[in-house]
Amino acid sequence: MKKINVGIIGFGNVGSGVVRILRERRTMLSGKIGTQINIKKIVDANITTKRNVSVEKCLLSKKVSDILDDPQIDVVVELIGGIHPSKEFICEALKKGKHVVTANKALLAQHGKELFALAQDCGKRIYFEASVGAGIPIIKSLREGLVANKFNSIFGIVNGTSNYVLSSMSGKNCSFSEALREAKQKGFAEKDPTFDIEGIDSAHKLIILIFLCFGKFVDMSEVFIEGISSISISDINYAKELGFSIKLLAIAKREGDSLEVRVHPTFVRDSHMLASVDGVFNAIYVSSDLAGDLLFYGPGAGQLSAASAVVSDLVDLTQDLKAGMFRPTLNSIQDASIKKLRKINEFESRYYIRFSALDKPGVLATISGVLSKFGISIASVTQKQRAKAKSVPIVMVIHEAREKNLRQALEIIDRLNIIKEKSVAIRIEDI
Repeated sequence: MKKINVGIIGFGNVGSGVVRILRERRTMLSGKIGTQINIKKIVDANITTKRNVSVEKCLLSKKVSDILDDPQIDVVVELIGGIHPSKEFICEALKKGKHVVTANKALLAQHGKELFALAQDCGKRIYFEASVGAGIPIIKSLREGLVANKFNSIFGIVNGTSNYVLSSMSGKNCSFSEALREAKQKGFAEKDPTFDIEGIDSAHKLIILIFLCFGKFVDMSEVFIEGISSISISDINYAKELGFSIKLLAIAKREGDSLEVRVHPTFVRDSHMLASVDGVFNAIYVSSDLAGDLLFYGPGAGQLSAASAVVSDLVDLTQDLKAGMFRPTLNSIQDASIKKLRKINEFESRYYIRFSALDKPGVLATISGVLSKFGISIASVTQKQRAKAKSVPIVMVIHEAREKNLRQALEIIDRLNIIKEKSVAIRIEDI
């Protein structure tokens, strides 16, 4: 039986999961693919901490050169994350004639174009199924299963931490800080969760999806990003009353000859499938011209879920090697009908707006007067409570308005002496 040798850089949570699957499912995998996937070396900065899988000491090393300089190793699996030194390791592996499997969405989002070009020049491939949606087979589906399709839009819940926090706030009626604390306690959030809750991780994944669907690499600076840290339990509850759920969505949407690229909290109608995606689960909803609307759903994080995607890439690679076939990493063709990326000020959307205002006559008239000057039409308005409090919440839903006009109106409104706190505006998507 043919054998391929694998070197794994990174023996953390996902790395140990990959080793565990390759060990425990060795016979099954060999029987299915007719090839033995052999772990030849595992490199990590820490090789003494006990993992949930046992390996022979001779397989462990702290020296990456033990993998990169070994001519018998066919594939390098990079699972340390981050930009540096991951980028340098992958470049060196390709130059030394090794294929690469990675789960590194940040690296691919920021340097994917360069890395894929290098892989092409070296006659090697980069496999990256685990970079988006963990075990959800979204990369393979977009690249192969939907190869004849043109895409209209992507709406993705692609960060498990943020989705868990929002789901906890909704289900347990708790504050953002309480929900985040619980996520950390359960291991669903990093010690520093900034990348997750501020939408950066979602933006990385969105960039990869955009390339697969539209053939265009978008720079991080071109993605509008807004996180969930300003969402309050009041917003969650008002959304429920209006028939919506709040989700952090990664969105790429074609509008005429332009593409909108954004990540932000979004009101999603409760009747839509995305509204029911709770906890650490992910879902990617894509609209295509031939296959129609499709939803890909599953755990967006977790050791074995992500490791499953890495092993899937290894299996794909073995089949290519057996066939003696070279397939370019990405043979995506840019959609020529898309001429530009829309700036945030050009976006148009319906909005939910929450004001905190003094409870006195004329407040609503003053607010609506400012909105009217910017051509913003109100669909509904509710003053939620009349109490002895110094301020009361006023909740509005407005008809579709241009982002630039709304932001200018809110700047003026927030400076009024009747407004006690910065207004909150959340976009509504009618998916």
